[in-house]
Amino acid sequence: MTTNLPSTGTTALASEAGQALRRLALDEELKWRVPKDPVLGPLARKVARRFVAGESLTDALDRAQRILADGHRVNIEYMGESCLDRQRATTETDVFLDAARLLPPGCSISLDLSHIGLAVDEELALANACRIAQATAETGREMVISAEGSDRTDAVLALHRTLCERFDHVGITIQARLHRTAEDLQEVLALPGRIRLVKGAFLEPETIAYSREDTALATAYVNYAEQLADSGHLCSFATHDWALIHRVDQHLGGTGHETAPWEFETLLGLGPDRLNAMAKQGHPTREYVVFGTEWWLYVCNRLAEDPQRLLQALIDAAS
Repeated sequence: MTTNLPSTGTTALASEAGQALRRLALDEELKWRVPKDPVLGPLARKVARRFVAGESLTDALDRAQRILADGHRVNIEYMGESCLDRQRATTETDVFLDAARLLPPGCSISLDLSHIGLAVDEELALANACRIAQATAETGREMVISAEGSDRTDAVLALHRTLCERFDHVGITIQARLHRTAEDLQEVLALPGRIRLVKGAFLEPETIAYSREDTALATAYVNYAEQLADSGHLCSFATHDWALIHRVDQHLGGTGHETAPWEFETLLGLGPDRLNAMAKQGHPTREYVVFGTEWWLYVCNRLAEDPQRLLQALIDAAS
């Protein structure tokens, strides 16, 4: 006999699973232990392959070339948030400099400021961010600062403002989930650089952010997307949610052009059909590609966003 959970029970269970994965994504010890574990490591790598280009810059370059050949732009990020070692933060910055030098045209670079020193010292992060900003400026590509947990949002936005005093190509990522974004958006609209709008995947209390299941999140996302579209500011609508993509597309009139200030963006492994559909409408499109050895936390957050991905992860691990 088969027993089916009520839909409300299934939804609650899926929500709990997502929260559990987000908690795992915050475990700094697991970040190192899982990839190195002789049993779990190989299984987890099979799951990660769907979302991560590989562990080296060469892997990312290969994937970028394929995406560009398909007619989409590329956003490359070297993963490694919450770096707590000063020397390592500076050494990791060199990888971004190599990426700025080696990536083909049509590729932008994204980064977590905590990867290059923000978790150690704000001045260190600023110095390293300036190095990357200078390298990307010299090679004619955009640099976009990624979103982090709400406990770092003030520091991230402050450093972005400082960078914008010297550079006009440094963008910022904002999260529709955060209640504070209504005010933050108005501030970043006054600055240069692309504004990348995401839902937000971090574990946050509901006093600070909408839950991923709250219908108010979709309303907030569309509201911010329409403000961005109407402003004429460089922006990216980064989402895999078909309903949101269609609503933004309708607001834009259902057509785009190569020089439009907006673009639709999806993460590697999650939305090629979305990108292809928007490209057919004439919209600029971009795929977000991550690489590096610190992929465990990233993969946990991707799985947490949609319980169906847990089933796919099981299939991938067993393949």
